[in-house]
Amino acid sequence: MERIERTALKNLIYNEQYCRKVLPFIKEEYFTDRLEKLLFTEIYEFVNKYNNLPTKESLSIEINTNKTINEDEYKKITDILSTLNPEPVNLEWLVETTEKFCKDRAIHNAILGGIQIIDGKDKSHTPEYLPEMLSDALSVSFDQKVGHDYLLESKERFDFYKKKEERLELDLEFFNKITRGGIPSKTLNICLAGTGVGKTMFMTHLASSVLLQGKNVLYITLEMAEERIAERIDANLLNVGMSDLEELPYTMYETKINKLQSKTTGTLIIKEYPTATAHTGHFKNLISELALKKSFKPDIVFVDYLNICTSSRFKSGANVNSYTMIKAIAEELRGLAVENDIPIFSATQTTRGGFVSSDVGLEDTSESFGLPATADFMFALISSEELEEKNQIMVKQLKNRYNDPTVNRKFIIGVDRSKMRLYDVEQTAQEDLVESGQKDPISTDNKFKKLGQFSDFKI
Repeated sequence: MERIERTALKNLIYNEQYCRKVLPFIKEEYFTDRLEKLLFTEIYEFVNKYNNLPTKESLSIEINTNKTINEDEYKKITDILSTLNPEPVNLEWLVETTEKFCKDRAIHNAILGGIQIIDGKDKSHTPEYLPEMLSDALSVSFDQKVGHDYLLESKERFDFYKKKEERLELDLEFFNKITRGGIPSKTLNICLAGTGVGKTMFMTHLASSVLLQGKNVLYITLEMAEERIAERIDANLLNVGMSDLEELPYTMYETKINKLQSKTTGTLIIKEYPTATAHTGHFKNLISELALKKSFKPDIVFVDYLNICTSSRFKSGANVNSYTMIKAIAEELRGLAVENDIPIFSATQTTRGGFVSSDVGLEDTSESFGLPATADFMFALISSEELEEKNQIMVKQLKNRYNDPTVNRKFIIGVDRSKMRLYDVEQTAQEDLVESGQKDPISTDNKFKKLGQFSDFKI
């Protein structure tokens, strides 16, 4: 019986449809025989250089010029070539069989590589790389979809319109209005604000509310210690002011935690990385490790915050301008969201001009306009002395792929900074914000009242 390696090599020469489908996914390390590996490499390089299938004659000439091959090996390769002749084959079966072969070889190689790392024979990787390596091997697949045929796939498109997209509902009325019911998966969502305005407060509040929905939350912090983020979430969920947490008796604290545990099936993981040292590669490894060790899969990820991440595309200390770096980080975070089928929330700083301004626009995005271009949803948190006196903050939509951003472009939410909470406010707070661009009148039917969701957590 012919081995799949020989069948694959044969069809890479004679079957153009097969070659176009599978060649981008096959790697030379999947071939165990050195001569078959050399032959595959020649085929791969020929197709990529000339955009055509090679003939046996052209391969023979290319191999003859390869200085790494001796005369005996050349003879054996030409013998292999002589056995590769066109034969009819079921394309669908062949593609599926090749895909299984590639996945099996990738897993096999990952296991062997893992043993090398554990034994200390591979000095280029640490054991922390093992989850990523295995995850990459398990994810090997041939993406056969070449695009959406507008006319032929109209029925599928209509069904998509009727299908209710799963969204992560928020506990703030206007955020649900402007996102048409919540945040979809596979998206990057960015909060823009000046220092001290409320980026971390917004994200810790949102993390708290999602946890109460029974969802799994991963909170990555690069600015504050894990304990400081947990402190803010404690204040939010336990209805205790930040300044009062230290004085809270342990028995009362434990009672509140136990009560909270009974109200949610979700899990919240907080992970700290040193500032400017971590990138999506570290986050990807973390997600894999949490899956292996805790059977934990996040429903949402928070990254606090984007500007103090780094990019996996550049070496540490590389001379890269801030525009390129921030754009790369944003693209990598969105890629992570797509790969894990989750929404990701992060934040960014305003420019110096944006910080002192009573209004904020996309031009006030610190360091990079590439960030707004990549984000699916972006909004600004704007504070002023007048708003602070009323315990309020203004939200302004900057970009919205989920809805018309001119509808309810600006709105007001309440702030309880002592307990790290946000809440809906009454209609009167919105009246001064009605603009000609606001098409949808602001509803007076507030679904969530101030602190109402947390009333049973009172001391």
